[in-house]
Formats: sequence, structure tokens, C-alpha cells
Amino acid sequence: MNRKQVLSWCFFDFANSSYSAVIAAVIFQVYYIDRIVGNASGRGDLWWGRAISLSMFAVSLSSPFLGGIADYAGLRKRLLAFYTGACILAVASFALLAPGAVVTGFLLIVLANMGMEGGLVFYNSFLPQISPPRFQGRVSGWGFAVGYAGSIVSLLIALPLARSGDFSAIWLMVACFFALFSLPAFLFLPADGRTGITPLNAARKGAGNAWLTIREIWSRREARKFLVAYLIYEDGVNTVIIFSSSLAASTFSFGQTELISLYLIVQVTALIGAFLLSRPTDTWGPKKVVMLSLLLWSLVAVAAYFVQSKAAFWAIACTAGLGLGSVQSGTRAFFTQFIPPGKEAEYFGVYALVGKSSAILGPLVFGQASAAFGSQRPAILSIAVFFVIGLLLLYQVRGGGPNVPADRREW
Repeated sequence: MNRKQVLSWCFFDFANSSYSAVIAAVIFQVYYIDRIVGNASGRGDLWWGRAISLSMFAVSLSSPFLGGIADYAGLRKRLLAFYTGACILAVASFALLAPGAVVTGFLLIVLANMGMEGGLVFYNSFLPQISPPRFQGRVSGWGFAVGYAGSIVSLLIALPLARSGDFSAIWLMVACFFALFSLPAFLFLPADGRTGITPLNAARKGAGNAWLTIREIWSRREARKFLVAYLIYEDGVNTVIIFSSSLAASTFSFGQTELISLYLIVQVTALIGAFLLSRPTDTWGPKKVVMLSLLLWSLVAVAAYFVQSKAAFWAIACTAGLGLGSVQSGTRAFFTQFIPPGKEAEYFGVYALVGKSSAILGPLVFGQASAAFGSQRPAILSIAVFFVIGLLLLYQVRGGGPNVPADRREW
């Protein structure tokens, strides 16, 4: 295992987490919902949900096709750079937005989120290439843990800017942070291989084989059951991430500084959870780790419906953080067990098709429920259903056992 490649891979998560934390989860989400659109009647939630759903829909449809191109033409690293650059440019353009620019903000959000989420297809596909199977659970967990550290650092930089109301500077900071700390990945991750196939021919092959890859995966009973379970529970995870700050601000009256403080503490607990469960993901198996995390999140979602005070919401949010990294890293490690060598980008393209599709229904359900009831409490309670159904379906999947043989677990 090449440590430089593993570290640079983890550092990309450190870089892109500035987008996840500052833009998608905490500051820009609330800024767009409350200041750009206005959320007195749930209209801001509705527009935000539409933007996220549309971007995820576009990524989900294109990912299998682009994954095939990446594998056939050896363009994995270059496509990662293209998507990353698109996200960075869109985020920098947020500095031009003013209150009332609903449609312009909507379009920029769609572009930025497509860049961020689309790039993850190629980023994830490096995991089987840089790590042997017995370490993939740990490396996956390390990536998420380092990513949470990136969230913490970027939010600490954004905090004084938010207090002074200099929001344009925050968006520019995120763009620079993402660009700077993603450089090690482009320097040290394995270079694109020369396959002798032109991008045009690769596009043709990718288009033809995307459907074949989907059919191949779908014909494998346990892989199919896994992806159906993932489709359901990841919808709940994505929806909670997308609307967590709006919930805290609108339902529990958190101010901007309190939101950032809450998110920082959640990232610390998520970092702790990701590190603590990275080794068990290999030794217990990713299935057990993901199921425990889903059980935790089911209880958290139900509890969030009943709590009334800020203090109780703080406790619930921090508890949820412990399972945040483990459910995502464990799922990624679980899926690598189904991937044949040489088809990493193709398979992760299908993984993205499922994962990004799972961010379409949940945000729409949350946004519509919030607008229909005039309250976010019924909306968050409905998300618990996604976790429970996903947990029950995952339980029936064969596989997800330990990556480390029993006689080698002391290492």
C-alpha cells in the first residue's frame, strides 16, 4: 500500500469537505433559503430541495456512462479534475449573488453540486486501486475522518467572516480551500493509464457498456439486494445532511454562530466515530457497522420529532454524528466487495447512480411535507422510515463480512 497515495486520497476528502460543510450543510444552505429566497412559508426549503434533487438526478443519470469512459479511455483522474474545477468555479460565483436572485442561485447550486457529487464517482473508484482488500474499510474510514477535519478547519475560518456578515468572502474562501487541498490528489494519485482508446470511442463503449454493467450488477442477487437497501437508507442520510441546518435554524431558532458551533461539534463526533469504527469495518465486516449506524440514526430521527429545547437538539445532533461517517465509509467498503478488478469506475458509476438517485425523493418529501404542514417536525419524522426500511433490507443481504482473515486480525 502506497502511503503517499492513501494520504493524498484522504486529503481530497479534506478539501471537498469545505464544500460539504460550508456550502451544502451550514452557511450557504441557510443563506440561500432565508436570504436569497425567504422561508416564511417553506418556499426556501422547496427551492433548495429542488436544486439538490435536480443536481443529484443529473449526476445519477450520467455517472454509469462517465464511469465507463473513465475505465475505457483511462480518464479517471482527468474527469475528477474537470468536475472539481466546475464545482470550484460555481462556488466562487456565489459571491455575485444578491437577495432575490432565486433562479441564478438555483442554477449555480445545481452546477456546484453536480461538480462536487459527480467528482466523487472517480474519487471513490481509486479506493480499490490504492488499497488492498484487507485495508479498504480502514482507508475508507480514514478518508471520511480526514474529511471531517476539513469541515472543522473550513468552518473555523468561515466563523469570523459569518459574524461580520462578509458572506462573499466565505464563498471565495471555500473555492480556494477546495482548490488548494485537492492538489495532492492530482499530484500523487495513480496516473491515468493509456488504453489506446480515444475519448470518442470510449464514449461509445461507455454508452454501450453502461447498460451492460447495470444489468451485470442487477443479475447478481446479493449486489442487487445491497443496492436496493442502499437506495432507501442513503435517501434518509442525504436528506438529513441537506436539511439539518435549516431544521436547526427554523424549528429550534439557531442563529448563524450557533449553527456553525453545532456543526463543528457534530463534525468532531463524526470524526471520532469514523476513526473508532474504521478498523471494525475490516474486522467485524462493513455490514455490521452499517446496520448499527442505521439503528442509531433511526432512533435519532424519531427523537428529533419530540424534542423541544435547543439543549436536547444539541445532544441528538452529536449522537447522530457518531454514526455519520461509519454509515458512509462502511457502505463504500461493503460495495468494493462486489467489484471485479479493472471495473472500478464503471461499478462506482452505478454506485453513484443509486446513491445520487437516493438524494432525489428524500429532499422532495422533506420540502413538500414542510410546506404542506407548515412545520419541519412531520418532515423529519418521515425520514425515519427510510432508515428503518433500509436497515431491514440490508439485514437480508449476504456478504459484508470481515475483510481481514481471522488469523490476521491482530494486525
